[in-house]
Amino acid sequence: MGEGAGRRAERRVPPRRRAGLYGARMSEPTSLPPGLAGRLDELLADADAALAARRPVAVERQPVHTVYVPADRLSRDTSERWGAAAREALRAHATGPETLGVESEVWDRLLRKLADSPIEDLRIDFEDGYGDRGDAEEDAHARRAGELLGDMTPTHGTGLRIKSLDAATRGRALRTLDVLLSACGRVPAGFVVTVAKVRGPAEVLAARELLAAVDAAVPGEPLRFEVQIETPEAVARIDEIVAVAGPRCAGLHYGTYDYSAALGVAAAHQSLDHPVADHAKATMQVAAATVGLRVVDGSSNVLPVGDGEAVRTAWSMHMRLVERSMRQGIYQGWDLHPGQLVSRYAAAFSFYREGFAVAAARLRDYQARVSGGVLDEPATARALAGYLRRGLDCGALDAAEVTASAGADWSRLD
Repeated sequence: MGEGAGRRAERRVPPRRRAGLYGARMSEPTSLPPGLAGRLDELLADADAALAARRPVAVERQPVHTVYVPADRLSRDTSERWGAAAREALRAHATGPETLGVESEVWDRLLRKLADSPIEDLRIDFEDGYGDRGDAEEDAHARRAGELLGDMTPTHGTGLRIKSLDAATRGRALRTLDVLLSACGRVPAGFVVTVAKVRGPAEVLAARELLAAVDAAVPGEPLRFEVQIETPEAVARIDEIVAVAGPRCAGLHYGTYDYSAALGVAAAHQSLDHPVADHAKATMQVAAATVGLRVVDGSSNVLPVGDGEAVRTAWSMHMRLVERSMRQGIYQGWDLHPGQLVSRYAAAFSFYREGFAVAAARLRDYQARVSGGVLDEPATARALAGYLRRGLDCGALDAAEVTASAGADWSRLD
């Protein structure tokens, strides 16, 4: 019997009589040596364990922005005040959707958003936006902020930014957090602490220790933290930072101006779209994706204030930057002024409305296994579902139209 016939005979041997290459997982005939699968299991044991421990991709809602409000300007109705100021800016400086270059549907949704829920995520700022006021004044503002937390108009997320954990400000940072939470009496649901000017994993480990101490001392939900990446050291060591971040880390926030200044970028050229910013954020995205963290963009310091031309110019610039970041896969950024709510939501709503029909059709075809003009893979289908879900979350899309066009409801998108 020739070699080929011998191999054919071997392949006819019942599975129970063959030496198992694949163990209990497979019993198909094979030409590969027995035991190879077990050897690969040994070689990949560490990689398998790391993958099993990896944080799943978050499906909870991600806000489109984080609003930073200096602690001394906080009020019970901060969200309503910002919404009213944004609507007043529209009345004063816009004649209609053509002013912003958006469709009438986007304009109508923008007006409703500014009236109903203008701030999605709020940070009480005790760092650069607040400055050094002296211990007595910062204590008073921290106490007042804690007392207000229980009575404020609810937003999707709340938190505070403490001063950095550098030696010079560490004690002040801890005291501010302590005074605020003590005055509040609990850790509010979804509350987050922003740790500024992180340089490496040591500050992240210190933040985790701080959170553990809060859990032991203050009732309420487990406290979470986010890491502000605004130093060259942090970008250079981003892999080490995310490796120790742990499940209590809510995300990485890019600090536009500290980082640009540290790299020597002249003040006039510091911007979210500067090449050094793109490099830093791309580095953050790669590292964050390995552990399931979110990346949040920084701020634009060109504010919509002054005469009509200045306001409209600032809106146009901000819309361009927001849309650019969303195209790059960064769906949340900082807003520093009520007028920026106009350009934030106008850009975000346009992003989802303009791409809705095509994304819905592609997802519908994928689910129906219909070959359309684009051959989508499972990863792309997940991206399409994520796109539609984000549009639903922020108010750019409605559930009924997504279900009708994409053939998927909220649970299916998740």
